[in-house]
Amino acid sequence: MLANLYFVFLYKFKIIMTKLSVNINKIATLRNSRGGNVPDLLKVAKDIQQFGADGITIHPRPDERHIRYQDARDLKSVVYTEYNIEGNPQHNFIDLVLECKPTQVTLVPDAIGALTSNAGWDTIKHQSYLVEVIQEFQRNGIRTSIFVDADEKMIEGAKATGTERIELYTESFAHEYGLGNKSGIEPYVKAAIKANELGLGINAGHDLSLENIKFFKDNIPGLLEVSIGHALISESLYLGLENVVNMYLQKLR
Repeated sequence: MLANLYFVFLYKFKIIMTKLSVNINKIATLRNSRGGNVPDLLKVAKDIQQFGADGITIHPRPDERHIRYQDARDLKSVVYTEYNIEGNPQHNFIDLVLECKPTQVTLVPDAIGALTSNAGWDTIKHQSYLVEVIQEFQRNGIRTSIFVDADEKMIEGAKATGTERIELYTESFAHEYGLGNKSGIEPYVKAAIKANELGLGINAGHDLSLENIKFFKDNIPGLLEVSIGHALISESLYLGLENVVNMYLQKLR
């Protein structure tokens, strides 16, 4: 009864508990650089959850340069929080997601040879394709999210695909914030307001860090989840993984 009243309170007063999903791609990159199994990706995923993170994110690419497809399968039995698999919905990726059945699949339009994700979907141009893919995932009980730029038209296009959520591509915000330009948050605020109006859940990711995460979270209405990898793992080299995970949790809550 008390738990139910608590969540009613959160909903009534629009208090959003932003979740932290840790992207462990960089752990796999380090492992692959020497072969073998050091560091142990599965153990790191277990530890991150024990440290308090709300989920684990991976982004397997066709060349398997960090996360391997077998990693995605192996993690299924390890991740007891939210399991998020990101990627371009090509045939092999779709098959992998349907096999693993994660909590969420995040659709990212990255090119095969891309160093990292560098743009959101054109949800108008690719709408029919996204509708088809999203329906397949939803038929299998997998929540969908579309990686998009902070553009209200792209948000509207995302709504038309039937997706449950969007993930705001935050590189531009992070760059501007690093230059001291806090007005770089403004397109993201507008995009979030539009998403809220349309009933879309809001995730965010790319270049979010301990430096900028609190400002971003405090200004984005309805932010449900952030996915952070490169910065979090890099910061952990100096501050320790458990410490950094908890620092993010403190800034988000």
